[in-house]
Amino acid sequence: MRRGERYRASWVVIVLCALGQAASAHGGLSIEKDVCKLRLGPYAMHFTGYQPEVTGAREFCEDIPRTGQTIVALDAVDEALRDLPIEVRIIRDTGDESDLEAVTVLHLPAKIYASGTVSFDHRFEQEGRFVGLVSAGATGEFPARFPFSVGAGRGRWAPWLWALAIVLGGVVLYRFSDRRRPESQS
Repeated sequence: MRRGERYRASWVVIVLCALGQAASAHGGLSIEKDVCKLRLGPYAMHFTGYQPEVTGAREFCEDIPRTGQTIVALDAVDEALRDLPIEVRIIRDTGDESDLEAVTVLHLPAKIYASGTVSFDHRFEQEGRFVGLVSAGATGEFPARFPFSVGAGRGRWAPWLWALAIVLGGVVLYRFSDRRRPESQS
């Protein structure tokens, strides 16, 4: 294999590895590896979000890609959650939670969801940082807190930009490697 072909093959492997990492960043088949899992003490809920106006049926479970209509479903993984009251609150992340009412953008009072699914529809009007507060139990003894941002969808290009930079870097190295090759004598 010629030197140039080795460089080209090396860069193809590097690019494929980088793209493979970007593709496997979310989800998983087992609940233990589920990045969409929310822990409420000994219990777990699965978080799924949708933005039909923006992304159609594509779901997300971390940051909300853009402002706009957002549908969220919290599904009880543990059957015991079906018998406990669950409260949901979304607040603006101001760093000061001393007055929850002042920073609350959505509040679902505690109630029992016998189906095991808590769902809500909310229109996020502004980009920014938010915190989801979910609690289960008569006195909210099983709380969960998850920070997220709205409008982070622009960051989804980052893996592709890195892949493009790697490919371009490989092309440059390949082109210059041919020029530095000493001439062979026959």
